[in-house]
Amino acid sequence: MDVAREITQRQLRNDSGDIMRGLDRGESYVVTRNGVPVGELRPIRRSRFVSADLVIGAFANAAPVDAARFRDDVNRGIGQDPAPRG
Repeated sequence: MDVAREITQRQLRNDSGDIMRGLDRGESYVVTRNGVPVGELRPIRRSRFVSADLVIGAFANAAPVDAARFRDDVNRGIGQDPAPRG
């Protein structure tokens, strides 16, 4: 992981175009005011397409899921009774 470059509030205002291009390249910044960090600028993570074959391969050796046990665990965890109301 890259270390965020520290920039001043004045640099952010005066060099915003260069900073935006840096964000496009994946650079991160910590903005300071009077030497005190006040904010962070970092690129948004782009979503990536993952093929079905890759996902199937990743889970090929996973343990099987017992649907009834899974549902019981979920219901116990969220405190809901699966019985119909009424």
